[in-house]
Amino acid sequence: MRRVLRTAVLMLLSMSVLTGLAYPLVLTGVIDAALPGRAHGSLVRADGRVVGSALIAQPFLDSAGRPLPQYFQPRPSAVHYDAMASGGSNLGPSNPALLAATRRRVAAYRALNGLAPGTPVPSDAVTTSGSGLDPDISIANADLQAARVARARHLPLATVRGLIARATQPRWLGILGEPVVNVLELNVSLDRLTRR
Repeated sequence: MRRVLRTAVLMLLSMSVLTGLAYPLVLTGVIDAALPGRAHGSLVRADGRVVGSALIAQPFLDSAGRPLPQYFQPRPSAVHYDAMASGGSNLGPSNPALLAATRRRVAAYRALNGLAPGTPVPSDAVTTSGSGLDPDISIANADLQAARVARARHLPLATVRGLIARATQPRWLGILGEPVVNVLELNVSLDRLTRR
């Protein structure tokens, strides 16, 4: 009995060290060597300080909760961009609450960007994602916001469109998904440009 118990305890300890300590440390070292930025959360820095992660959306609002016109706005969030409460609205496509919220967002988006009432609005500009934390927007969404941002920052529209083009991430492996623009990285680029 003692022999079996001793073997069980040794096996428990050795497997705990192997799977709970050695494996995570080796895996972290490999990932850190292969993808150094991503292994540490894809942190975005501005002026030497961390301003966020390229993997998690954040709002660009004033103290009253209104969108700041000089910044590109991310996709709406059902969890108010709270990474601890990640999730969607869980409302079905025919739910009256979702339809009403989407209509309000369409009107607000058109008003913010000075668009005519019939202007088509990209779906990612008015619908939340499953996580509520998508850091990227479509190129169409960025293009519709470009004129507002250019006016607010007193920049030529071509300059802002150039920043959008540089911030555009292609399809993954060249075939999966759609090209997207990371909102935080684009806004940091705008801040760097206008601080010069």
